[in-house]
Parts: sequence; structure tokens; C-alpha cells
Amino acid sequence: MLEPFIHGFILALGLILPLGVQNVFIFNQGVLQPRYNKVLPAVITASLCDTLLILIAVLGVSLLILGSIWIKTILIGGGFIFLVYMGWTTWNSKPGNQKKEMAEKFSLKKQILFAASVSLLNPHAIMDTMGVIGTSSLKYHEEEKVIFTFACILVSWLWFFGLSLFGRLSGKLDKTGNFILVLNKISAVVMWGAAVYLVLTLFMK
Repeated sequence: MLEPFIHGFILALGLILPLGVQNVFIFNQGVLQPRYNKVLPAVITASLCDTLLILIAVLGVSLLILGSIWIKTILIGGGFIFLVYMGWTTWNSKPGNQKKEMAEKFSLKKQILFAASVSLLNPHAIMDTMGVIGTSSLKYHEEEKVIFTFACILVSWLWFFGLSLFGRLSGKLDKTGNFILVLNKISAVVMWGAAVYLVLTLFMK
């Protein structure tokens, strides 16, 4: 029973580690929100979305999504528009009274919406999760599959809580506001790069 847990844990960790829009958003919220409890809506939403994607992958619904060009096109189109908009908003954020500004921009409703969007409107992440985790889960059955799935889900929850805490610590250490300014520019470039990549993948296929 230990093998499927270790396999799922390492596999999910490898997928979630690379710098991406979802990770950037969670880290940003940790840095910019005035209190840690204000970050929790984004963290919990991202974790729940990952949980949903993992369950869909393991249950086999991923075959429908991966096989439909229309679903892929809709996901890519929605993801492109969202990423361009979010990149523009992030790039133009001023480092001055940043925490207050971001608290106003990212209300509870907006945090949940943005966290869900960067999780569910990211075709690359969806296909990675479903293609890798879904395929890997085929070797397990019954209890072993449950353990494998639990390990993958556990990684997402631990990662997003840890990432937001690290962002919170980084934000507290930054007294000049320069870190936030640079972080915003890097975040915007990552988002625009992801948007361009999505369109290229659509035309290449």
C-alpha cells in the first residue's frame, strides 16, 4: 500500500513544482494580502480545483476531454483571454500602497473566481494532470487506486498552503516595495507567455 502513495506523491509533486500561472497567483496573494486569512479563499479554491481535476483524471473522464477538439479550443480561447487580462492588471499594479490596493482588487468573490480560472482555464495543466495522473492511475485498482489518488490530492493542498505561507513571509521581509514591483512584472510576463503558448499549441495541432 506504500508504493501507490509514494508514486502518487512524487508524480503530483513533479507536476505542480514548475513555475506557472496558478503558482504565481497563489504566491502573489500570500505576498500582497494584509492578513493570511485573506489568502485562504484563493488557496482553498485552487486546492479544490486540483482535487476535481485529479478525480476526473482518475475516473477516466479525461479521455473525453483529451479527445475533443471543441473542448480544447474552448478551454484555450477562454484561458487566453483571461491570462491576457490578468497579466495586464498585474503589470499595471503600483507598488505604493500595494496591500490595500490588492485587498480591494481581490475581494473574496474575485479571489475565488481568479483562483478557479487559473486552475480550470489552463489547458496545459489540465492535460498534464489528466494525461499523466490519469494514465498512471490505470495500473492501480480498488484500495491502491484510492491511496494513489489521495496522495496526489494531498500534494496539491500541502503545496498551495506552503506556497502562500512562503509568499506571506517574503512580503513581510520586503520593506521597500521593490520586491512586489519586480514580482508583478515577472508574474505578468509569465501570464502573457502562457497565453501565447496556449494559442501556439492550438495552431500547431
